[in-house]
Amino acid sequence: MHYFSGFSLQNEAELFAFWLPKSQYSVVGFSYGAIKAVEYLLKTDRRVDRLLLLSPAYFNNKSEAFKKMQLLYYKKDPQKYRENFLQNIASGSDISLEKYIMPSPPAKDLEELLYYQWNGEKLKRLEQRGISIEVVLGEKDKIIDAEAAKEFFEKYAVTYFIKDANHLLRSK
Repeated sequence: MHYFSGFSLQNEAELFAFWLPKSQYSVVGFSYGAIKAVEYLLKTDRRVDRLLLLSPAYFNNKSEAFKKMQLLYYKKDPQKYRENFLQNIASGSDISLEKYIMPSPPAKDLEELLYYQWNGEKLKRLEQRGISIEVVLGEKDKIIDAEAAKEFFEKYAVTYFIKDANHLLRSK
């Protein structure tokens, strides 16, 4: 399995052990890592049978003003922004992310996350290659609009919507 981490995180795959496929022919991405996973698959001819997107960073429905404000806050105080961001990821659970926090990512990573446009054609191209796509979303996600993401992804993938779960797909 090839795993892509979320924004500001590293080595957090163990948090998703329940969901992770054992197959070497699988690719998994969490949040920002979901973007990286899709783009990786679009550029490789490596055999992959399954793509698993865990809480994909879906901001297609957010305004330009929202995106600019997020970037402004990050550039003003990256540490404070990340603290708030990480609290929102784990909201409603007692999970500590301390050991998974990476050194400050560049603002361009946040910009890529916010401005990435999920595109059904890209997902269809992966499906045409024989890649099974699955998406897992948490109903109480404070990072993305889970309902909007569900509405988009269920057209292209088997989509799981977990009641009362946060961005880490956990509830209390």
